[in-house]
Amino acid sequence: MQTFLDSQRLPDPASDGAFRRELAQAAAERYRSSGRFAWHFARGKLAGDPLFADLLRHGQLPPRARFLDLGCGQAVLASWLLAARERFARGGWPAHWPEPPELLSLTGYELMPADVERARLPFADEARVRIEQADICRQAYASADVVTLLDVLHYFDFARQDDVLRRVWAALPPGGVFVTRVGDAAAGWRFGLSLWVDRVVTFVRGHGWSRMYTRPLADWTRALQAAGFEVRPPLPSVEGPPFANVMLVCRKPVGASA
Repeated sequence: MQTFLDSQRLPDPASDGAFRRELAQAAAERYRSSGRFAWHFARGKLAGDPLFADLLRHGQLPPRARFLDLGCGQAVLASWLLAARERFARGGWPAHWPEPPELLSLTGYELMPADVERARLPFADEARVRIEQADICRQAYASADVVTLLDVLHYFDFARQDDVLRRVWAALPPGGVFVTRVGDAAAGWRFGLSLWVDRVVTFVRGHGWSRMYTRPLADWTRALQAAGFEVRPPLPSVEGPPFANVMLVCRKPVGASA
């Protein structure tokens, strides 16, 4: 299974920015059925967070894949991937971006009931997407070709972080891809800013003032390698907030046992 492309495509800020906003608008339309909050959140998150564009423009995903999205929130990643594939099929896809992946299925696990409810209605008629309320520290994982775990690991203590990473590895086939985004605790003021914003968002979402279990990027890399993953160096990102969040694309070695 093809999972990594050797080339790194550098962004064109002007054209990429306009395309990102257009694609975000298309993906957010799905959430109008869930109310204004869900729609505004999806549009703002997809247009303002560079991670979603980075996933597509760097060509790090397989051409066809089953996805498992851990801590999926209201499942904006599913809507983004579906909108990207629809846009590619219709034409007008950026020439310097690779073909977006075909979504065979996406299973999302989310702890917060309100997020699950906001996700279920937009995908009620989409058989490929299934959202479940679940604690990812306890839930048995469905098998997948790609697992995503974005801005979630630092909510768990270090022992549970390592356990989740081992279970993600077990859910993937040899050659499977794991994408995670973590905060780099060695990034100075940018890390302090991102941690403050994360705590505010966590409080607003009803989790209270929870402790965050953070690590420097080098320690995150070592933890992923200890779980069995090959870890690529962080890829360049399009413009976004000056936070210390780093997207890491990892692979289960092709020769690994299933």
